[in-house]
Amino acid sequence: MAHPAQAGSLSRQQLKTLVLSALGGALEFYDFVVFVFFASTMGALFFPADMPAWLRQVQTFGIFAAGYLARPLGGVLMAHFGDLSGRKRMFLLSILLMALPTLLMGLLPTYAQVGIAAPLLLLVLRILQGAAIGGEAPGAWVFVSEHVSPRHRNLACGSLSLGLLAGILLGALVARALNAWLSDAELLAWGWRLPFLLGGVFGLLAMVLRRQLRETPVFAEMQAHRTLSAELPLKAVVRDHPGAVALAMLLTWLLTAAVVVTILMMPTFLQGMGVSRDAALAGNALAVLAAMAANLVAGALADRFGAGRVLALWSLLLGVAFWWFYREAQAGAYSPWHYAIAGSAVGLTAMIPAIALGGFPARVRFSGLSFSYNVAYAIAGGLTPVLLSAVMKGNPAAPMHYIAAMAALGVALGAFVEWRDRRTPAA
Repeated sequence: MAHPAQAGSLSRQQLKTLVLSALGGALEFYDFVVFVFFASTMGALFFPADMPAWLRQVQTFGIFAAGYLARPLGGVLMAHFGDLSGRKRMFLLSILLMALPTLLMGLLPTYAQVGIAAPLLLLVLRILQGAAIGGEAPGAWVFVSEHVSPRHRNLACGSLSLGLLAGILLGALVARALNAWLSDAELLAWGWRLPFLLGGVFGLLAMVLRRQLRETPVFAEMQAHRTLSAELPLKAVVRDHPGAVALAMLLTWLLTAAVVVTILMMPTFLQGMGVSRDAALAGNALAVLAAMAANLVAGALADRFGAGRVLALWSLLLGVAFWWFYREAQAGAYSPWHYAIAGSAVGLTAMIPAIALGGFPARVRFSGLSFSYNVAYAIAGGLTPVLLSAVMKGNPAAPMHYIAAMAALGVALGAFVEWRDRRTPAA
């Protein structure tokens, strides 16, 4: 199958597609992750006041995790129609399904007002958010990768990952601004609602941005030549591509560790070590900025030198930098700049989707990536916050050991991909 722009640099239209996709992804991902930046506040508002602090944190992260557990259903359904009726349609639908629950979160009553109904309503909305994000990330990676040639695939996925991280940064900046402008009493009384209401507006803006995008040339060509999947795409994925599914799931596990632990959970962990909320969020913002820049650098290097090699290098950086940063923070010598170095290791999120989606043919690519990514993220992303929060009560160094193990996995996966690509060079 022919592919646009097989050689040369990215065209102006391709650059526009990458920029608009990244901006839309940033606004949608803000909606999904802003919850975690207000985990302590949400725990205080949506659970009994006499509940032990550690249990309240576990329960709050449990609701956060529910979003991950709901991802496979939403992701598989959107991917099914994305493979059969178009990538762009699902790209727009995921925004709407994210914006509405986020807006409603900002209007929820608290535990003091309606009792147990409060956390239950919060849980339902979080599940709806999870279903939406299940189609967003894999759909976005497929969308941008099909607008460029395979030789630019890592950079394209890196630019999209940069956008998703920008959504996390936006959440961190909003959280920091509210903590600076509002007192604790004001934040608990009404200030916590603002980031969720703002998220609803962001969702509408993201829809406007994405309406300007075109269907991918790859899907348009399949549609024109009637080469779309003649059977249930997921059935073909499970039957014909089990190796690609297994590799994509392991890669997703690594991605989950890098993003969820290093970026999303660290502000809460740091506060548990005695770091002020403001200092933790400031370091988190620096870490996300470093990760955003690293995604572009790592993506460009992977397109030049091979994704396997660069994945192994960045995984090694993740293990070393996180260990160094975390041990210092435990010893009372927290440094936001060292946190930024650890954050730069999250640049490995550029190669992971590019490697994973390369294992599936175009007609089932969305379904293959979405199934593998969302099932693995539901398990790893859903259980990691809850288990680490519980284990840390007896072993405060648990995040450090977990990241070290994941870094070793990343090095092994990078070596495997390099070996595989040497045996079967990409067309």
